[in-house]
Amino acid sequence: MSLIKVKGSSITGDLPAISGANLTGITTGKVLQVKSVESGGSQATINSTSFQRPINSNFYIEITPTASGNKFYVWGGPETDTQTMGVYYHIKGCVSTDGGSTWSDVTSSNTSFAYITGMTRLEGNLNYCVYEHTAANTNAHRFSYQALSGNGATNFYPNGRNSILVMEVAQWQILMKMKKYVYQKL
Repeated sequence: MSLIKVKGSSITGDLPAISGANLTGITTGKVLQVKSVESGGSQATINSTSFQRPINSNFYIEITPTASGNKFYVWGGPETDTQTMGVYYHIKGCVSTDGGSTWSDVTSSNTSFAYITGMTRLEGNLNYCVYEHTAANTNAHRFSYQALSGNGATNFYPNGRNSILVMEVAQWQILMKMKKYVYQKL
């Protein structure tokens, strides 16, 4: 038998089933907006083991969050052209919230990478990045890619075949609304 104390009194027995049917105003997990861009950006050559943010300042997607705390989920990839055996590169997401003046890492990003061996040239859009970012403010957010290239140069965006798709999802507040609803019923 369960026992719950509520403001000095006790409730014994099984608790009644609680339904969320009467909850209103829940927008959590809802896709709020989706934007995409393809092509764009001019060729940029990187020959450095430090990340260059962004790879090219002309290729990005801009989206303004509807509220701070919302999540952005981003997919896409840049085209690359590597012409030297033994070259490696890494690509991951970056974000700017001040119109492109400064760029930083996103909240979480996978890294697309390649190590070129056994061939003299590799060109194409073989890179796919997935990353997420939590909006700390409601400034316009620019999403792009950052990259490094070691043991030689890699050309990024050589033919303009690039893509970014971004989706904004409302922040998760459902637990707080459920908690408030349960307390009101007790």
